[in-house]
Parts: sequence; C-alpha cells; structure tokens
Amino acid sequence: MAMTDPLGDMLTRIRNGQQAKKDSVLSPASKLRANVLEVLQREGYIRGYSDDASGKHPALRIELKYFEGEAAIKHVARVSKPGRRVYSGSQELPVVRNGLGITIVSTPKGVLSDAEARAENVGGEVLAEVF
Repeated sequence: MAMTDPLGDMLTRIRNGQQAKKDSVLSPASKLRANVLEVLQREGYIRGYSDDASGKHPALRIELKYFEGEAAIKHVARVSKPGRRVYSGSQELPVVRNGLGITIVSTPKGVLSDAEARAENVGGEVLAEVF
C-alpha cells in the first residue's frame, strides 16, 4: 500500500529512534525530507544526515543527537497533514514554546525555520513543529 504522508513517516521514525536510544535511523529518500533534515541540522536538533545506498531504494541515514543521555528533540509533530493543509503568512507563523522550539515551513524560497521565514518575509505551508 502507498504511503500517504512520507514526511510524517520520517518524523515518526526519528521519534521512535530517539525513544529506543538509537544512534541513527533510516528513512526513504526524497528532496522534501532532505530539506527538512537540513533545517533540523542547522537548528541543532540532529547531528547530520547522509545518503545511504546500501539497500534496493535510496535512503537517508539520520544521525540522532543526545545531550547528557536525553534526546535533543523532546517533541516533534506534523502540523499540516494530507487531510488538512495548514498555511500561514510570515507575520502569523506560530511560535513554539515562546521561541525555544521551531516551526518548519515550506516556502517559495525553500524549506525554512520560522525565524528564517520571518527574516525573509515569506509564509507558506507549516510542515512541523519541533522542540
């Protein structure tokens, strides 16, 4: 059966991997997923990611980050879902935990964090929130 929410699947793999204290997790590769991982890496929520061609299909190996035994990502949730898309202007972007977390936004200028989108003065689809 086809996957209806590939980005939600990747976020769930990250969440499950951190609960199981894994060093890294694998997720099928796509441009959107790679762009979201780039934002997570820039903001310091993951150590990094790389292409993994060991299997039949291209995949991304996501290196999870921990601080003193605790996962760097306390909460990750999909906001805009296939059944209910959520869009926001640059001034109306949601603030997560009074600025301690980030919102990942898909904009015409690429996938950005909420702070980057406000600085660029662009809005778009609110993909996920992370703190």
